[in-house]
Amino acid sequence: MFEKTTAVILAAGQGTRMKSSLPKVLHPVAGKPLVHYPVRAALEAGCGEVVVVVGHGREAVEAYLAKAFGASGEKPEWAGRVKTAVQKEQRGTGDAAKAGLSGVRSEAERVLLFYGDVPMLSADDVAAVARALDEDEEKAATVALATCTTENPFGYGRVMRDPEGRVLEIREQRDLKSDAERAIKEWNPGIYAATRRFFDDALASLEPNNAQGEYYLTDIVAFAAKRGDRVAAVPSNPDVMDGVNDRAQLALADRAMCERLLKKHRLAGITIRDGARIEDGVEIGADAVIESFAVLRGKTRVGAGATIDVGCVLTNADVGEGVALKPYSVVTDSIVRARAQIGPFSHLRPESDVGEEAHIGNFVETKKTKLDRGAKANHLAYLGDGFVGEGANVGAGTIFCNYDGFQKHVTRIGKGAFIGSDSQLVAPVTIGDGAYVGTGTTVTKDVPADALAIGRAKQENKEGYAARLRGRLKAAKEAAAKK
Repeated sequence: MFEKTTAVILAAGQGTRMKSSLPKVLHPVAGKPLVHYPVRAALEAGCGEVVVVVGHGREAVEAYLAKAFGASGEKPEWAGRVKTAVQKEQRGTGDAAKAGLSGVRSEAERVLLFYGDVPMLSADDVAAVARALDEDEEKAATVALATCTTENPFGYGRVMRDPEGRVLEIREQRDLKSDAERAIKEWNPGIYAATRRFFDDALASLEPNNAQGEYYLTDIVAFAAKRGDRVAAVPSNPDVMDGVNDRAQLALADRAMCERLLKKHRLAGITIRDGARIEDGVEIGADAVIESFAVLRGKTRVGAGATIDVGCVLTNADVGEGVALKPYSVVTDSIVRARAQIGPFSHLRPESDVGEEAHIGNFVETKKTKLDRGAKANHLAYLGDGFVGEGANVGAGTIFCNYDGFQKHVTRIGKGAFIGSDSQLVAPVTIGDGAYVGTGTTVTKDVPADALAIGRAKQENKEGYAARLRGRLKAAKEAAAKK
């Protein structure tokens, strides 16, 4: 709908009230930086191009935008549609808008302009302002802006109207001149739409005639009214218009966004208990159950009918249908295939791949290890840089000794093999199909298929020795107490 409309998003400010070395627009809300949401809203609204004005922390912001909206980003079809323009000096929002306009492609007919620190904006919110330019064919508006009405708009620029209700200007809080002006409840959240030509003219007219000595973007409204242009005011939802300026507002935005996401998943047929946290970008299949205090982050996907139990933490995890993740398990950058069971208290580190119907039990840690269908490691094991064949069983206390201090080495366990408890497999090593490793064995060389490997020390029993040993130890204790 808006192919010839370019969105200009202002994201150059330092955000001093955040008191952080991180640029304000990179502070996360529900797992994604603030700036992600306005850019996505513009793209989802159908804008043909998005220009993000950067300044403070330019390199970091540009790097994020390239990653999130490039060819391998959220949607490959958005690649090439997001670029940046630089505001070299921080001289106000009007100056930032000028910088943004300089980056707009020549074929763009209209510009939709708003801020990069308003994460709750949706595509519908910004599209409503753009559409207002065309809603009245007889009295077409030259510029449209969003407005909100609340009981206490302190801190926001007020919408000044004439007796007939026509918008005359936006007056910033610090420039209000009377109690009557301060009592105005209609305020400006900062979303504008106009032709590119209007923005060229209006921004060229700006002067720093205000308390801050800055170029105010809001002065474009007075510019339009003074030359007789019609200004369309679009009533908007104040609940989604608040920007983020400090950590307290960041926390409120994070909470609101997470509640929005929880509602979306619940309405889609997912059971989510109170206290769970699901961040933006997570996908969950029907009839999955997410228990209290579970945290799902990044590009995590949960299959239909899976259960993510209390306290689990999933980051970029791919969890198949019918999987049971038992309490307090951690899965990072790994795959858990259909009907597998994980936990409780399991830790799947990056590049783990747990096959269908396989089991990873309590206090088992895996890293860069693949388990085939039905393989089991149910207790107290470390499996690093390994392959575990179908139906193999890894006993309690087993360790893949994969690191020699300089390099990582691979352990391979064949189909149906049995690894007895408290075994150490010193990589590189291969255990053949159906082989059996006796309890307490240290394996340092390959074990052929169907072979038994046993390396424990020979047991020796000394009859009656225990009583003599206790006597000797008691006497030693008593002698030590007399010293």
